[in-house]
Amino acid sequence: MKLKEDKRIVMTLDAGGTNFVFSAIQGTIEIVEPIILPAAGATLTEILNRIVQGFEEVKAKLLEKPVAISFAFPGPAEYPLGIIGDLENMPLFRGGVALGPMLIEKFGIPVFINNDGDLFAYGEAIAGLLPEVNTMLEQAGNPKRYKNILGATFGTGFGGGIVSNGELFMGDNSAQGEINRIRNKIYPFYSAEESVSIRGVKKTFAREARISDIYCPEPETIFKIGTNKEPGNKDAARKAFDKLAIAAGDALANSITLIDGIIVIGGGLSGAWPLFLQKLVAEMNHQFETANGHHLDRLEIKVFNLENEREREIFIRGRVREIKVPFSESKITYDPLKRIGVGISRLGTSLATSIGAYAFALNELDRK
Repeated sequence: MKLKEDKRIVMTLDAGGTNFVFSAIQGTIEIVEPIILPAAGATLTEILNRIVQGFEEVKAKLLEKPVAISFAFPGPAEYPLGIIGDLENMPLFRGGVALGPMLIEKFGIPVFINNDGDLFAYGEAIAGLLPEVNTMLEQAGNPKRYKNILGATFGTGFGGGIVSNGELFMGDNSAQGEINRIRNKIYPFYSAEESVSIRGVKKTFAREARISDIYCPEPETIFKIGTNKEPGNKDAARKAFDKLAIAAGDALANSITLIDGIIVIGGGLSGAWPLFLQKLVAEMNHQFETANGHHLDRLEIKVFNLENEREREIFIRGRVREIKVPFSESKITYDPLKRIGVGISRLGTSLATSIGAYAFALNELDRK
């Protein structure tokens, strides 16, 4: 399916714990100015009415009728049925909320819901970091190509999604890519999300700065303090993002062991990558100790920081060589350097998620 040439319109939503971002996509292009509404509300009814309002405002801006609604919503959920379960970061959703069927009745078109981490990864696989990496390899004359990607979002929570060979990986219980439930390396009785999230960064900063959580600044300010752009406790700010890097690096190393592909990071905290990304990659490249006192690489593959120019050059260049075919005069070119790269979203989290939602909807419509 050539998405860029498709003329069908799909209304989308990126539902985070802070904001609802509504839009519409046609041919992978955002064709309306995104509409941003707050995600918080006093009652579930208020939130549901706001979701309907957002889609109505998008629809009013369209010159043609949309063929579907497709959007990201946090789990746990039964996504194929459009039912949202008991959400940790949106506590008004309890007992099973038939959000998809509600919107089908309201708008009279198919509705598809999926996890935000999954659709983010799908968007980056289609039009973001994954094709960019393969283009760089092609331009450098390197034969290696990547077909798999793990998307991770650092924000209100810690989300994940997997795309393999152009297909979004779907679990049997709508629980695929739930990277947030990996054990926290720093605090073993916590999940990784307790450190890889807005609340995790704020709690660490408050503890290191010895201030009350009430007076703790937001991560954007903490990042500015850590990079000398605002006054404050620089050491506490850097430690806050160091903790995130260690917990996230450990979780990503565990996950990528089973996937073996590019990693793309998005979410509200991803803009602070200058403070955490290199340490995250270093964590992934740590070594294990063996029982006989030797060391073993944490991963069978080497991890490179794609935002670091020197590391990116090594990643793209690889170790291309030409070898002879036994008992033949023929030669074959290959790259023996087993490696993956970690980079920041090329599309922005909301747009990547919208493109992923668009592609997912059209795939489902075409299958039917």
